[in-house]
Amino acid sequence: MSFTVLIPARLASTRLPNKPLADIAGKPMVVRVAERAALSGAAQVVVAADAPAILDACAAHGVRAIATRADHPSGSDRLAEACTLLGLDGDDVIVNVQGDEPLIEPALIGAVADLLTNVPLAQMGTAAHTIKTVDEFVNPNVVKVLTDAQGLALTFSRAPLPWWRDGFAHGITALPTQPAPLRHIGIYSYRAAFLRAFPQLAPAPIERCEALEQLRALWHGHRIAVHVTDHAPGPGVDTPEDLARVRALMA
Repeated sequence: MSFTVLIPARLASTRLPNKPLADIAGKPMVVRVAERAALSGAAQVVVAADAPAILDACAAHGVRAIATRADHPSGSDRLAEACTLLGLDGDDVIVNVQGDEPLIEPALIGAVADLLTNVPLAQMGTAAHTIKTVDEFVNPNVVKVLTDAQGLALTFSRAPLPWWRDGFAHGITALPTQPAPLRHIGIYSYRAAFLRAFPQLAPAPIERCEALEQLRALWHGHRIAVHVTDHAPGPGVDTPEDLARVRALMA
């Protein structure tokens, strides 16, 4: 199946200034992400940048990049503009790979793209893996997803899900097993027509409460297919400590 990888890249970052340009083993981080994405089988990989410095860095390493507005409120808005600039529409499949995931597995990108062929009911696809520890399960920074019998998302939450009524009667000391809890991985596939329409949907109350943009799709009745992988993704980069960890792994 043919698909396009779009990588939104925003220069401003509160916790790590100029994050897309951070050097990892001699190349900017956004270039490292694009190189991983190019191994996924994508028909094209395009960085959607908000600053000339990102465009220049991509050009220097042979990575295709396009200029998008600097005032987009979210990555989804940036990708919707990129769809228009690239002439993508209708059933064209797009995978949103975050620009701070230099260790992302190419096979995961392809699997999330394939969801939209294998699950025609879905307008979006994403991924998850099984949670292994109680600490991870109760951590609100770890987003959980519940799925139905078809592998479609029922909901996403920062709260511990599923809630094991009997097992948690005296506190959370073990993990539920039926079903096993799933950690959401922040990679998405979309049909292009839906991605272009998504920023026009009214934000949902539950989206604002949980600060999870994907809940807007569910709130408005759209379905999200979930690929469950056996492997947790490599660490992303949000802080200087994350960057040091990834640099060490890549060295």
